[in-house]
Amino acid sequence: MKYDVIGDIHGCFAELNELIKTLGYTFVNGLPIHADGRQLAFVGDAMDRGPASIQTLKLLFLMQDAGKLLYAPGNHCNKFYRYAKGNRVQQTHGLETTVAELDVLSKQEKVRFLARYRLFYERLPLYVALDTGQLIIVHAGIREQMIGSPFSKSIQSFVLYGDISGKTLPDGRPERRDWAKHYNGDPFIVYGHTPVGEARLLKNTVNIDTGCVFGGKLSAFRYPEMTIVSVPSHQPFHPEKFTYFT
Repeated sequence: MKYDVIGDIHGCFAELNELIKTLGYTFVNGLPIHADGRQLAFVGDAMDRGPASIQTLKLLFLMQDAGKLLYAPGNHCNKFYRYAKGNRVQQTHGLETTVAELDVLSKQEKVRFLARYRLFYERLPLYVALDTGQLIIVHAGIREQMIGSPFSKSIQSFVLYGDISGKTLPDGRPERRDWAKHYNGDPFIVYGHTPVGEARLLKNTVNIDTGCVFGGKLSAFRYPEMTIVSVPSHQPFHPEKFTYFT
């Protein structure tokens, strides 16, 4: 099987449509289908910050209902799940944009959408293992010894947030250590979470969050070809939001 793994979308639905079509998919009854049998997969964080989170999620709902969704949830997915359950969460770091979209809906539509999202999230794995375990799709990263291990809070934290140090950056984000630099596993890891100017291949890993919502690109990693396909963002460029590794 061949896969096209798409980076953090963050409500950039127009760019997502462009990328899917650039990858050679056509929409049949609302579902992206590839003539060569390729499958789409996602590293999470479909919502928040961008202009069309609800539209993006509706496409993913449709794919899940059809049994065609390969999706590793991210930290924004988890936070929106807690909001959808009625928990008190801070409407910051992008959640406020998704909530603003919801507030335009009628009360009934909003209730139905949040119920559908809860079901969506509860069906998702922590990470997705494909090609007999040789390809791992995860949001923020994973250590080799975590792959295949029983669920734990520490593994959940790592796959959602990465290798966080406990320190906070000036803009309020948690400081993230460069876990990929120390990864020595055999499975190839495709992840996102940390916006980079260009897809970053390092050892058996690739970061494909190329910061679409911050004016970069929306990128896909083609497996097993090991190539990157991108489309430019329609959003304003914010260079300060990108991480530049040395």
